[in-house]
Amino acid sequence: MTTLTPRTAPLRAAQVDDAAMREVLSSFCTGVAVITATQPDGRPAGMAVQSFSSVSLDPPLVCFCPAHTSTTWPKIRVAGRFAVNLLAADQQRLCRQFAVTGGDKFAGVDWHPGTNGAPLLDGALATIECELAGTLPGGDHLIALGRVTALAAADRPRTADPLLYFRRTYGRLGSGSSRSAGIASAGSRSEA
Repeated sequence: MTTLTPRTAPLRAAQVDDAAMREVLSSFCTGVAVITATQPDGRPAGMAVQSFSSVSLDPPLVCFCPAHTSTTWPKIRVAGRFAVNLLAADQQRLCRQFAVTGGDKFAGVDWHPGTNGAPLLDGALATIECELAGTLPGGDHLIALGRVTALAAADRPRTADPLLYFRRTYGRLGSGSSRSAGIASAGSRSEA
């Protein structure tokens, strides 16, 4: 049996700094979603995330990872149910609006309540309604698990590409005959 020796020794956790972590992980392309909920007083709350993922089909579970410092996450947690709105490439402005802290993130945003009461953003590629199933520790973030209760593609079928986040900028699938052509840059640095 041959033992493989790495070209460079892996970094120990103490040697990994925030800047290096951000730089390397920015090479992983993600979709962008807006997590929304209705607070007990009836006001909507929402936050942009790129940390959304499917977890399980049986039972149907998804997750996203809010930062401990998020001012929106406590509002979503108290609501106990939320919606995941998967954004289209033409919704960069909407993403930026939900990526900021404070202010009225829903100003000028068209939405309607889902079956669980959470806001469903008009024009989203798809929506996933969830009950909060629990949270797990995740370093400086939490891992929020949602049990899927309803999901749908856009009311009117859209041919838009998804909004992507890659190397700290927004992007979209490359044009041409091959969808694997890569992404084309379509914005600047975001807090999403």
